[in-house]
Amino acid sequence: MEEQFIDFDNSLGPWLGKTVKVIQYYLHKGFKEAGLDLTKEQMIVLKRLHSHDGLNQNELALLVLRDKSSLARLLSKMERKNYIIKVQCTDDKRCNNLFLTDVGREVFKKTRPIINEIINKIETDVSKEEKQIMISVLKKIQSNFGESFSTI
Repeated sequence: MEEQFIDFDNSLGPWLGKTVKVIQYYLHKGFKEAGLDLTKEQMIVLKRLHSHDGLNQNELALLVLRDKSSLARLLSKMERKNYIIKVQCTDDKRCNNLFLTDVGREVFKKTRPIINEIINKIETDVSKEEKQIMISVLKKIQSNFGESFSTI
């Protein structure tokens, strides 16, 4: 059987992956320098709850593309840090609604300048037209996998 040639260096996957790792590195560095005990995943949960306080765990799992068990572990860590509280649903005892605590709101507020700085760094020397093209291409890539990830 003939081995198929794959030009990894000129395909999108490795470039997307490397870019994500660079952004995650600087995000983590920014949080650490600001004295925030926070991961990117925890920041995403804080962002979602800031917009939709009181989501249940199933709704949040869909929004952040995590399976229920890994989300449960993440939420337990956040609860121990006093970033969130879980309140049992009144209609279904197996379900919890999630709310930001005052500590969680404050931590989220402190992430804003860090996120803004990273966005500015990402978009340096990128025109508005290039930005729109990039967003369009990334949406196409996501749709190639047959899923809608527009809620992330």
